[in-house]
Amino acid sequence: MEHDIVIIGGGPAGLAAAISAKEAGAGDILILEREKELGGILNQCIHNGFGLHTFKEELTGPEYAARYISRVRELGIPCLLSTTVVDLQRDRDGLTVTSVSRQDGLLQTRAKAVILAMGCRERPRGALNIPGTRPAGIFSAGTAQRLVNLEGYMPGRRVVILGSGDIGLIMARRMTLEGAKVLCVAELQPYSGGLKRNIVQCLNDYDIPLKLSHTVVDIRGRERVTDVTIAEVGPDLRPIPGTEEDYECDTLLLSVGLLPENELSRAVGVELAPVTGGPIVNESLETNIPGVFACGNVLHVHDLVDYVSQEAAGAGRNAAGYALGGRASGGAGIPIVPAGAVRYTVPCTVDPARMDDELVVRFRVGRNMRKAAVTLKAGGRELISRKRPVMAPGEMEQLTIERVWLTGSEESLTLEAREEE
Repeated sequence: MEHDIVIIGGGPAGLAAAISAKEAGAGDILILEREKELGGILNQCIHNGFGLHTFKEELTGPEYAARYISRVRELGIPCLLSTTVVDLQRDRDGLTVTSVSRQDGLLQTRAKAVILAMGCRERPRGALNIPGTRPAGIFSAGTAQRLVNLEGYMPGRRVVILGSGDIGLIMARRMTLEGAKVLCVAELQPYSGGLKRNIVQCLNDYDIPLKLSHTVVDIRGRERVTDVTIAEVGPDLRPIPGTEEDYECDTLLLSVGLLPENELSRAVGVELAPVTGGPIVNESLETNIPGVFACGNVLHVHDLVDYVSQEAAGAGRNAAGYALGGRASGGAGIPIVPAGAVRYTVPCTVDPARMDDELVVRFRVGRNMRKAAVTLKAGGRELISRKRPVMAPGEMEQLTIERVWLTGSEESLTLEAREEE
């Protein structure tokens, strides 16, 4: 059986992409989801704060997901749950998705277009090179969130958190509300990796100290963590001797970054960006493999699920246009070159002939900035400049480009963020 579009992942990105593709005219869409239910990571995010941009109200993660799941069901979009995609191949006749599941065994599905929406995963402790023993009591923040919110288990009672990503900040508050004592949050960088609102609502409101430019240098305990040592780091991110502090605790939570889930993408030959770890895409969110699109956290890690939904809706529309023959496949476009404090952009290239009237370019900066200016140039010609009172690595930025600015131009674009003097 051949489908117009197969979507790999039934989280917020996959759901929004499916709805958008269906509304754009794609008649035969299939969602493949490895978990036993749709919704992805939202199912364990029981705190509110979701949907302010999309629905103009505060929702919990499950409530936000439920609205998209209901719409998917209203549109009659089929999905296969507990189904893991193990391979994706392209030949001259189209795309073949290979998946496995307990109910269907090995399944091969043909598709005119595929949308990658597998989300992201947490960086493991093994990537951190923390010295010390390997006792029980060390969890990723996401694992702890699942244990507390879905399975009803408390990971521990005296907690140190390494990393100030949003999940770690949210879990500092969650553990406190469940009766644990969160001793501190240590962050290697001189700035937080999370949203400012989460620092205020999850740490400041509960008097939980945030130690910037600090990291864990030792973990002790035989059967279970008994204490950890935290030290200040210098500009080279190496611990400074004499700054060590010991914390007696039974739990260490790691919130040290998220990685796009791109093992499948890499295996099939999708070109990945070195900064984000996600696919390199054009203005249609299409990868270097014709007919393969990417969106959401598999593309680059977002701070708000509302932006995931917006981006995924664009991927769904573009994939539908491709599958129905109304949108040309990607190719060489005008590159968007990051400059100044800009670390990366999504998309990476743009072709004015294929883009809509307006295109949202999303990006992040690499340091805290005040009184900043974001400037887009074509060659030496300034197209647009916008002021930003504050910019931070933990918050995704965006700039809207109009097609009319680029028509007839073949000059590369430069997106720069700098502090004004």
